[in-house]
Amino acid sequence: MNEQYSLDFNRRDFLRSGSLATLMTMLGGVELIAQTTNAPGGADKPKGPRVKVAVIGVGPWGREILNTLARLPQADVVAVCDTYAPMAKRGATAAPGSTAVADYKTILEDKNITAVIIATPTHLHKDIAVEALKAGKHVYCEAPLAHTLEDARAIAQAAKAAPGLVFQSGLQLRSDPQRHFMLPFIRSGALGKFVMARAQYHRKQSWRQTSSSPEREKAVNWRLDKEVSLGLAGEIGCHPIDQATWYFNGLPKAVTGFGGIILHQDGRTVPDTIQAVLEFGNGVNMIYDATLANSFDSEYEMLYGSDAAVMMRESKAWMFKEVDSPLLGWEVYAKKETFHKETGITLMAGASKSSPDTVKEPEPFTNTPLSFALGNFLRNASDFSIATKDFVDSFGDDADALKEHLSKLARQPAAGYAEGYRSAVIAIKTNEAIMGAKRVEIKPELYELT
Repeated sequence: MNEQYSLDFNRRDFLRSGSLATLMTMLGGVELIAQTTNAPGGADKPKGPRVKVAVIGVGPWGREILNTLARLPQADVVAVCDTYAPMAKRGATAAPGSTAVADYKTILEDKNITAVIIATPTHLHKDIAVEALKAGKHVYCEAPLAHTLEDARAIAQAAKAAPGLVFQSGLQLRSDPQRHFMLPFIRSGALGKFVMARAQYHRKQSWRQTSSSPEREKAVNWRLDKEVSLGLAGEIGCHPIDQATWYFNGLPKAVTGFGGIILHQDGRTVPDTIQAVLEFGNGVNMIYDATLANSFDSEYEMLYGSDAAVMMRESKAWMFKEVDSPLLGWEVYAKKETFHKETGITLMAGASKSSPDTVKEPEPFTNTPLSFALGNFLRNASDFSIATKDFVDSFGDDADALKEHLSKLARQPAAGYAEGYRSAVIAIKTNEAIMGAKRVEIKPELYELT
């Protein structure tokens, strides 16, 4: 379906693990580390049979998904789909034993396929997602859900109407144990009073691809077309912006945006550089900026409070305390290191005061946010399928009773249709503000699904 930008895999680079601990500690940072090296989503101990899954859209990002699935024991990739034959063939190579098809309807008609992962261009998500749910498939749909409010709402409503199926939006940070570890820490008031948030994405690249024909080149460069693309705000910004709404436990009420084509004067109609200010109320704003014209300082997110600030970068986090901030209680027991007369205090979740050095660094590209998100999707899909079969075998086909039964089933953490829809609303309105260089209000009812 899609030949997404190769361009060093933007999303992977944005979300992968890495190490900047020494630099942050030298700046006086308190490193916040979730002590977990388990396989994502509990995938190291599958409780049931492997999930037969198909990937629809196997461009570069789709193949990254396939490479990740190959490392998850619960995944049984049986089919790949792409309308461009070379991409479908290449995708099948990345998933040995799978069948390559051109029409996604072929996959939906296959009763043996339990789940589908949709990695097509954003503007093609709607029909595939809605039809997959109607066909009884568990659905993982990349973020943003859609490029229009109408399409995003249609997907979310279809997922809401299918409580017996797992629907997961590709907001990967919602499945990352490190981010979940941070959540109670941030909401506990450890930062003091929230002041503001900030996130950035800086990477010098064009997003443009060449192809064999003008028609194909237009298709693969859909991100550069304002008619179908949400640009940097949607394709990249949806992740850190969603994280801010999660940590703030609130949704922006308005957004002001700016943008322009600064460097890449190649006929594109989508800005290569943007800035946006999202208003959360009570004077608390989030500033987001992104550019494809400069790589300095790469990408990260910041939360600022009256007592401390937290930086989240490359799946790690550090806290920088104000000199007048109160003690939190754990500093006495935590590991301490001194750099340039600054003391950095390392916080390790689950580590005792006598064994902080036993926590190991996660292996790069193994426990990534994508691997956790896909692992949790497979685990939830497997659990739902098993629970549904057991219930029907025991009590018969009672839809209402089954719905209630599944609603009580424990789930691995993931972004559902509601989070995916709200994130799409914010991305669409942020892009609207950027394209119009104006302030756009986001009315509360817009976030609601009727």
